[in-house]
Amino acid sequence: MSRRASYEGVAVAVPVTVPYVRYSTHGAHWFIGQALEALVRESGIPKEQIDGLTVSSFSLGPDTAVGVTQHLGLSPRWLDHIPNGGASGVMALRRAARAVQAGDADVIACVSADTNHVDSFRLMLGGFSYFARDASYPYGSGGPNSIFAFITANYMRTYGATREDFGRIAVAQRANALKNPNAMFKKPLTLDEYMAARPISDPIHLFDCVMPCAGGEAFLVMREERARELGLPHALVRGAIERHNAYSDDPVMVRGGWRVDRDDLYAQAGSTPADIDFVQTYDDYPVIVMMQFEDLGFCDKGAGPAFVRSRTLTHDGDFPNNTSGGQLSAGQAGAAGGFIGMTEAIRQLTGTAGDRGVPGAKLGLVTGFGMVTYDRCLCTGAVILGKSS
Repeated sequence: MSRRASYEGVAVAVPVTVPYVRYSTHGAHWFIGQALEALVRESGIPKEQIDGLTVSSFSLGPDTAVGVTQHLGLSPRWLDHIPNGGASGVMALRRAARAVQAGDADVIACVSADTNHVDSFRLMLGGFSYFARDASYPYGSGGPNSIFAFITANYMRTYGATREDFGRIAVAQRANALKNPNAMFKKPLTLDEYMAARPISDPIHLFDCVMPCAGGEAFLVMREERARELGLPHALVRGAIERHNAYSDDPVMVRGGWRVDRDDLYAQAGSTPADIDFVQTYDDYPVIVMMQFEDLGFCDKGAGPAFVRSRTLTHDGDFPNNTSGGQLSAGQAGAAGGFIGMTEAIRQLTGTAGDRGVPGAKLGLVTGFGMVTYDRCLCTGAVILGKSS
């Protein structure tokens, strides 16, 4: 494997969340505009000095990132549209970091937002991809719930996981969400309530599913010296990976692309899994969280059920995971679901996570996962962020 160039000297700063709402009559452009306005306001950087932009959104079409520049009065010299769903946050950071290192841009806004109205999710499913349009949707597959029921059932048969094991993940994330003012869910969730929830697509039940909503997430990428000059609290990029269409020979997904490149990720950061203080896993369904614990090296493949039985996953536990509540309890604002872990990690490492802060956190790992097809997702990525000195 060739050695990748270091990400040394790249800072991420100004985590922004546009408050989530269940439904909205505003379009994706509006939420993206709100995110950009917040970045400008909270950073003190004039809009004219933001010379790079990445945009991720499911509901922005027919526009892409270039339409956003006209709509919001930007004139960047570097631009990227990243249509990789839940993997887009990690990929936006990777591309922006390389652009900053190369001098192609000085300050890059990485923005993701989506709207949600009464019928928007159903409309999105039919045109999600050619695969969805031609091979599954016409035959009654109602989107990700049935797909992840298939993946979850296969994982349970293969490795002996139970619904209670997945419930431990969801219940811990709800406890974290209660300390996140941006979270959609405000009520505690017990394991008994999780187990008693109505079935959606066996073995998936209600609290295994994210709640679609409208909202946005964003952050800035720049050189470390620039962040220091501006007095911006920031985290540093220690390592990053991405992989597409990994393990295509698995009949049903039981491994993700993180497993292919995890040794490189830790080598870039000069760390091991034991050094990570918190993890922000992409959590569209609990089974994927469990797979990531395995594929990122926190336990062996198939040992995920035993791992969650022996660890405490809350922000104050011995293995903090999704300290904001993640998508399962904060909500999934479309493609912004791939950014929520990044903004939360920045908050954790800059001491702005409030009551859900992980004491003494110095290293955090953030993952991405996106573009579901019949029995797997195609895009995976991960980044390790470190506390600045």
